[in-house]
Amino acid sequence: MPSRQVTVGAPPVVGAWLLLALSCTALAALCAVRGLPMADAVVYRAEGAAVAGGRDLYGFTVTEWDLPATYPPFAALLFVPAAWLPLPVLKAAFLVGNTALLALLTRLSLTCAGLPRRPGAVPAATALFLWLEPVFQTVLFGQVNLALACLVLWDLTRPDGAPGKGAALGVAAGIKLTPALFIAYLVLARRPREAATATAALAGTVLVGALALPAASVDFFTRRLYETERVGKAWIVDNQSLQGLAARVLHTLDPGPAWLLPAAAVAAAGLWLAARAATPARAVLLAAGTALLVSPISWSHHWVWCVPLLAVLAAERRYRLAAAVAALFTARTLWLVPHQGDRDLHLPWWQQPLAAPYPLLGLLLLLTAAAAGPASGLRPRTRAAARAAAGSRGAGG
Repeated sequence: MPSRQVTVGAPPVVGAWLLLALSCTALAALCAVRGLPMADAVVYRAEGAAVAGGRDLYGFTVTEWDLPATYPPFAALLFVPAAWLPLPVLKAAFLVGNTALLALLTRLSLTCAGLPRRPGAVPAATALFLWLEPVFQTVLFGQVNLALACLVLWDLTRPDGAPGKGAALGVAAGIKLTPALFIAYLVLARRPREAATATAALAGTVLVGALALPAASVDFFTRRLYETERVGKAWIVDNQSLQGLAARVLHTLDPGPAWLLPAAAVAAAGLWLAARAATPARAVLLAAGTALLVSPISWSHHWVWCVPLLAVLAAERRYRLAAAVAALFTARTLWLVPHQGDRDLHLPWWQQPLAAPYPLLGLLLLLTAAAAGPASGLRPRTRAAARAAAGSRGAGG
């Protein structure tokens, strides 16, 4: 019997690793054919070089797109080692590193959703998730989205009372400010200890940046932070936030109150729903979706939270919905509409949903959560798991 178990169990595991190898090979071949610009990795390298060389951190632009530094000074300190590597080596490191981070995010997502980690599940899922548009774009650009998602998801799903819970979230917010919205979620969820730890960690990153780069810190927090156009044009299809959606629908460069007021309402409603979600997994997803919606700019590659979303839908046995969501994040409809020059601003009404698939999905998820209520809509297995988890928390404190 033991030999038969090995014979039956081994092929699926081997097949999963072969699928991952095939997926990575296909990605590498595609990058070799199309080239691998990794524009964001080039910016990170330039930030690290500016810090190491004592130059103005926010006074340069690099790449053919004239991209500037947009992150806080603390992030630039972390990028210093990138300046020591030759560019081809740096690109290879980002390619391998982001693939490994995707595997980690997949593992964390399965754990967060309560799915059993069957042998071969992580490599097989990683192989498929690699082709989701936000993940693919993150790899192509050499972005840090997967690292930040891993920090936040790992931290928020740790056991209650775990030492230093909230610190990783604070560090993520210190690298890229958007995760700071999760701190507001912790406050509303009545988790003051974690919120205080996250706030202290965020403040620590600001302090480190101020001590190491005082002039750059003053420049960033008094000026650069408020220059939204420095990050990019809010109205282009790349921007999958509420502001991008409003700008394109209204055919205007600056939607003003037309997005500020809805964004404020979505922020309040989304955080309220997250604080009252039936499961920790749903809470994290609602908070993440809210942050992506209300951020002035959420590039399509910021939506790597589609990975834990798919895991949660699978855990709740909503397989058809999971397939539809996977198709939406794979279809790349935003790149199919006319978007050269300023054509993003002149899309007809029927192309608007194609240009904004992610914010529309985010709004739909919030509306569904609001209509379902905090405890409804759970599948039997998920409901039982939630009850068991609640019982264990009551027994163990």
